[in-house]
Amino acid sequence: MDGNGRWALQRGLPRSDGHKAGVEAARRIVEACARRGLPALTLFGLSSENWQRPSSEVSGLMTLLTESLRGHMDLLNDNGIRLRCIGDRRRFSRGIRNALDKAEEGTRGNHRMSLVVALSYGGQQEIAGIARRLALRAARGELDPRGISVEMFARQTGLSDLPPPDLMIRSGGEQRISNFILWHLAYSELHFTPVLWPDFGIGDLEAALDDYAARQRRFGAS
Repeated sequence: MDGNGRWALQRGLPRSDGHKAGVEAARRIVEACARRGLPALTLFGLSSENWQRPSSEVSGLMTLLTESLRGHMDLLNDNGIRLRCIGDRRRFSRGIRNALDKAEEGTRGNHRMSLVVALSYGGQQEIAGIARRLALRAARGELDPRGISVEMFARQTGLSDLPPPDLMIRSGGEQRISNFILWHLAYSELHFTPVLWPDFGIGDLEAALDDYAARQRRFGAS
């Protein structure tokens, strides 16, 4: 969901206003995906690298995150959406961790769509963490390293209970993955759009889905 800051800059607004507009864009896309019957949607909310931004911007993001978690529970439950978060929660305050736990628990019984929000997340960091945990198990004699397979590794990821992503959409004009669920995107189709995230609407979502539907997926086969 790229382009919040540039959207605000173009309008002479503070970056915080761009992030607020980005939350509203996320709300309408989540609802649209649920209405369409998509089983799962993962949003890249905050990367591991985003902590390096100015402290004032990070503080504003934390406030917005807390407000969003508390303010969108009805939307999630009314649409039958289960919320889960992946990433390193240790960097969040106790209050935010509690809000995350409460939001996850409060939507656990919903089954219409799984909404995963990646927070303080990095794809490389996730892969390194899994490798570290498997290495420690092998060192303790709990695991034969020769038995480590793609399937075993995949079961350790934060999205292990969901099917591999069919489509990745990136807004904002950049054409890179930027450390987003690297393991899972191995055979995903990629769609890049110049539309800044706060302006990303239902029509843009439909265009991405139409683009995906026109592709032939071979998963490495000829």
